Amino acid sequence: MAFKFVALLALIAAASAGVLPAAQVYHAAPVATYAAHAPAAAVLKTVAHPVLAKADEEYDPHPQYKFAYDVQDSLSGDSKSQVEERDGDVVRGEYSLIDSDGFKRTVQYTADPINGFNAVVNREPLVKTVVKTVAPVAPVYAAPAAIYHH
Repeated sequence: MAFKFVALLALIAAASAGVLPAAQVYHAAPVATYAAHAPAAAVLKTVAHPVLAKADEEYDPHPQYKFAYDVQDSLSGDSKSQVEERDGDVVRGEYSLIDSDGFKRTVQYTADPINGFNAVVNREPLVKTVVKTVAPVAPVYAAPAAIYHH
């Protein structure tokens, strides 16, 4: 068993070093399988699987886009939105969402090659908290109990 392992590693090393020619049509590493017709001495057989590569797409030197979305789901309470635009290497945008603690988080961000990524985060409560002031209660003193003698 150890001999088979060493032989397999030697074959992989030889293929990696370029000693064994590799087909240029395929981009995947060969998958090693043992042939079933050799019970005494295991014969190593390689099967190559083709990988289809995409053709090179055109490069846009000045990409531009704008997008926006808004989700307001009254059933689940999900509320979020985003707006973003890109002009070359400059990206500007804003998104907002409702945090689990009841605050609305709004993030305004910019990104460019000179300043990098910068974001300003604002949080505001959705429900205004009401603070009640209670007037102080005047202490009530009990009159001393009357002592009855019979």
